Amino acid sequence: MTTLGSSRARLGAGSLAAAAVLFLLYPLVRPYSDETTLAGASAMASSAWMAAHLFAAVGFVLLTLGVLALHLVLDRRPTLPAVVLTWIGVGLTLPYYGAEVFGLNVIAGRALQDQDASLLVLADEFRYGPAAVTMFGTGLVLLGVGVVLAAVAVWRSGVLARWSGVPLAAGFVLFLPQFFTPPAFRMAHGALIAIGGLWAAVELWRARRA
Repeated sequence: MTTLGSSRARLGAGSLAAAAVLFLLYPLVRPYSDETTLAGASAMASSAWMAAHLFAAVGFVLLTLGVLALHLVLDRRPTLPAVVLTWIGVGLTLPYYGAEVFGLNVIAGRALQDQDASLLVLADEFRYGPAAVTMFGTGLVLLGVGVVLAAVAVWRSGVLARWSGVPLAAGFVLFLPQFFTPPAFRMAHGALIAIGGLWAAVELWRARRA
């Protein structure tokens, strides 16, 4: 592999490894409670809430760099659709996370200050507003399709281990459904993405040395 190719692989490996850790921390650090109560307000107003969602936001950004590096390392085999869909998906997803990090934190803080749990209805009005939920859902679907296409390209490439893209693809296919599951499943989902991201990172690192 050329020096340039080695640098691309190193970038991809580092980005995917860091994203894997952040997506694992996201559900582990995030506090869970009944978000219609003052206990829920306390969770959403906490530094742990902000940190967890920022971990996810940065993880999404690093994922796009990993997919781009994969595209370059595989000598631009048919991975361009994966890059495009992943980047668009992340672009549509991140605004929702921004509101989760900052908007819900402010709403919850005010609910605690006033000791008025009824203010938390504003959180649901944001989360389930037609524009917000459509944009978020579309983003996660496109992201899932993009990572699946990247996994297919890895499988067919003969450059990286065939199965190395599968766990990561499974994790992002399940990203939207996991929001409707108990905390234990969400943590397991974070572990799945972490395993997939680290495996893909190891394969890219090995490609760097080939």
